Amino acid sequence: MSTPSYLEETILLNPEKRVFPKFDLSHLLDTVFAPTQGCRVCILVDFESPLTWIKDFAFRGQDEFEVQNNAYHYFYERLQSGVLEELGMSGGEMFAYKYTYGSNLDLSDEVWDTDGNQLSLDRDIYSKYDIILCISTWSATAPLTAKCKQFDFRGATMHGMNDIILSSGLAVNYQEVSDDAEKMRAALTGAESVEIDFELEDGEILTAWLDLGGQEAQKSHGLCRGTKPDIANLPAGEVYFVPQDARGKFPMKYEDGTLGVLDVVNRDVVKATLIEGSQATIDEHNARLADDPMTGTLGELGFGTQVLPVSYQDIQDEKVLGTCHLATGRDDHLGGDIIPEMFKKHENSTHDDILFAPHKTPNFNVKEVRMSWGDRSEVVIENFRPSDYVMKALCEKSLGELVPA
Repeated sequence: MSTPSYLEETILLNPEKRVFPKFDLSHLLDTVFAPTQGCRVCILVDFESPLTWIKDFAFRGQDEFEVQNNAYHYFYERLQSGVLEELGMSGGEMFAYKYTYGSNLDLSDEVWDTDGNQLSLDRDIYSKYDIILCISTWSATAPLTAKCKQFDFRGATMHGMNDIILSSGLAVNYQEVSDDAEKMRAALTGAESVEIDFELEDGEILTAWLDLGGQEAQKSHGLCRGTKPDIANLPAGEVYFVPQDARGKFPMKYEDGTLGVLDVVNRDVVKATLIEGSQATIDEHNARLADDPMTGTLGELGFGTQVLPVSYQDIQDEKVLGTCHLATGRDDHLGGDIIPEMFKKHENSTHDDILFAPHKTPNFNVKEVRMSWGDRSEVVIENFRPSDYVMKALCEKSLGELVPA
């Protein structure tokens, strides 16, 4: 890439220098949903023992419930102290459901209110509220996407919400996020294939190839306006594809720090091999693949579109410009063909993102990402930075607005 400009130096290379406005719930809800007069809104949170912790807000002040306390302080309290009235909304109640213990697993129907009464998500929540805000430990985007179409509501999923996310990824103007996501989507749409080169510490290059079939690129852009049932995943800022086929190799860093190489054949991860760390972790992954091969099927390729600080939560960090991610498992909420019923066990039907970002995977580099349209090929990422092609797609005005004059 050419010599970095001032904007690239100050924003792309030093995102901590970006100045964010103060989090404003009214502005967020108004921008994302444009609520209609009188629409009913509620908040969903999750616990291992919902009745124990939701009754009389017993979770308040408990350190292990950072996400739930943020939901209370920044959403519930502010809705009740003026935001509902300001936006012409009603409701504002908080309910709790049981932990799913996995990303995008279906929710059980039992839910409890703050008086300790057991209710039904289908009967008492989905069918009674117009906007549902799910602020949870594990992502619920896939199940709520299915439920919103069945019960005709809109909503947002904001799992893993921490202070960094509140002060950056949820404080931005989502009209601007949507505009930038569309610029990048238009630049990437219709690609027939993509190749990703991963460089390991020893200099070895692994390449993964994905067939995109010329499909229309999709965007997670944060806006959920109108009356059409829909779920926004916040923070937003992503362009994504549903792979039709894939082959090659890519590295993976497991939760315990183990590094492995994953072999992909016919869109499926078929084998993990140890680079360094725990062989037991690799063996466990291979056993899972052998027992339920659907857990290794690639369901998503995504690219971040925003300039944001690292939050150490993938929900925000996968939206950072210059990063990319793959995901295995269900992709029905993205318009794909992998549904929960295809897995051997319900608990296997997760959607698991594999994020490639400097803070997340410092042991290897995304050296280059190339997309192809027939005879034309464009580099879109170089060494965890957006390429010239992507930078041109994101007009200077939108980048310029990120820093003071």
